[in-house]
Amino acid sequence: MSQTTVFPALHIEALQAWLRPRLPELEGPLTAHKVDGGQSNPTWILENGHCKWVLRAKPAPMATLMTSAHAIEREYQVLAALQTSKVPVPRVRALCEDESVIGVAFYVMDFVDGRVLRDVTLQDLSVAERAPYFHAMCDTLAALHKTDSRAAGLQDFGRWDGYFSRLIRRWGQQYLASVHTPSEPMDKLMTWLPAHIPSGADTSQDTCISHGDFRLENLIFDPREARVASVLDWELSTLGHPLGDLAYNCMTWHLPPGLLRGLAGTDTDALGLPSQRSYVQRYCQATGRDFAAFEADWPFYLAFNLFRLSAILQGIFKRHQQGMAASASAGEVGAMALPVAERGWALASGVVPAFIN
Repeated sequence: MSQTTVFPALHIEALQAWLRPRLPELEGPLTAHKVDGGQSNPTWILENGHCKWVLRAKPAPMATLMTSAHAIEREYQVLAALQTSKVPVPRVRALCEDESVIGVAFYVMDFVDGRVLRDVTLQDLSVAERAPYFHAMCDTLAALHKTDSRAAGLQDFGRWDGYFSRLIRRWGQQYLASVHTPSEPMDKLMTWLPAHIPSGADTSQDTCISHGDFRLENLIFDPREARVASVLDWELSTLGHPLGDLAYNCMTWHLPPGLLRGLAGTDTDALGLPSQRSYVQRYCQATGRDFAAFEADWPFYLAFNLFRLSAILQGIFKRHQQGMAASASAGEVGAMALPVAERGWALASGVVPAFIN
């Protein structure tokens, strides 16, 4: 699938003219390199010889997008709000909502140098080196959830109640709008999830800044140590429930290798990686949360996220069919929607345990 079906080539001259008064260090000709790998918002690395920036843009206009999909402006807003927080994020430089510049809205942020670890088994590291990277990921998520959203100016970044009810409905609608073959486990989850929302989980009492796609691949680590240098891909961020975000992060223990790079069925002890239980307990210690108080509800949080992920994957597959996908691997990734939903229903129905290692 040609990448030109996703987004036209950047109009470098127009872009450079718009950026010049906003980036004082921009001198000389600007070049752009398309970054592959993402499934949603197209991304480019911009260079002018001695400086690098990253441009994130909306895809080409698509009639099938959800109202809130590809919300570049929201990405920019949350990144700007977190600039002085304990959550490492890139420095944002400029937001352009004028689509006449390059055809769509976009924003530019500083390039952060470091390591992106796409293999959750961390095979490029020694066994002894691996656990600290998971610990750093866990601690960064905890730091995000402890950030005061009101103090950061994000009090209106989302609703303060009804998080799970709202998202179950929203992703159910997205699934129905994009599915081409009915999915029995998704249909079952659409009925089961609203009836099993944990008591108090939909109130405003436990609302935090939620990343929405917090996983190893969306982190940049320091080149030399197990320290998160930057958290990327804030497209799905909102005000939400912290355990929803945590469970999304923990799906990796429930997805097998080869299926969105999971850990299910692997010997985490032999790999030098933490178990899901110890990871969750570390998060609880960092946030002051009582693990025993929600352990029985953990299957719901996992099933909810697998339901949501399946709907996202189905949307990716539809964009692939329409020739509008942001990655050459969209067809392969989108085809995983059904097995992801099957695992979600297996958790919801009790066929598999919530803590498998």
